[in-house]
Amino acid sequence: MDWYLMVWKRYAEFEGRSRRKEFWMFVLFNLLAILVLAALGGAGMAMSEDYGGFLFIPLGIYVLAALIPNLAVSVRRFHDIDKSGWLLLLLIVLGMIPFVGVIASIVEIVLFCQDGNPGINQYGPNPKFPEQAVGVFAGNAGFTSMGLGAPPQPFAIASQPQPAPFVAPPQPVATASSLVFCRSCGTKLTDGSSFCTTCGTHV
Repeated sequence: MDWYLMVWKRYAEFEGRSRRKEFWMFVLFNLLAILVLAALGGAGMAMSEDYGGFLFIPLGIYVLAALIPNLAVSVRRFHDIDKSGWLLLLLIVLGMIPFVGVIASIVEIVLFCQDGNPGINQYGPNPKFPEQAVGVFAGNAGFTSMGLGAPPQPFAIASQPQPAPFVAPPQPVATASSLVFCRSCGTKLTDGSSFCTTCGTHV
């Protein structure tokens, strides 16, 4: 039942892919719904020929409402086997031609029964493995048909050389001027003087 409701949730979604189980479960429950509504209309006609025909109105409404999701899931089923929806339209048109329609219907059923592509094709990831949509994309193949842009490609950033840390040159340590005194009298001598001006001793 969940597969049947899934098709209604994807009412007019003609993009992407649908697996065989989704398609055939919708076909099954759709056929059952039509049979139940047709039986309801037939019962109404049996009870009253004048007003029983009104009970066929729900059948007509349902058939019209189910037309678009039925076509959409058929297109997605063709996408699952990597076939275009235009091929389905061609087979439907050929199916209206006498004799040729029988062959076209057989070809259509055979294609509906085929298993989908195991990996990603031009219409998207495999519906059996939805994690493929989050994993690695197969390049840019076909993702424009899904309305998606090309996936971003990783690029390498060249490492830039880091500048050497600035090291301040060593600063000279200021020292006090050497004080020179006379060995004889103890008088402070002027810088660069070789004789004591007081006692005349040679330094």
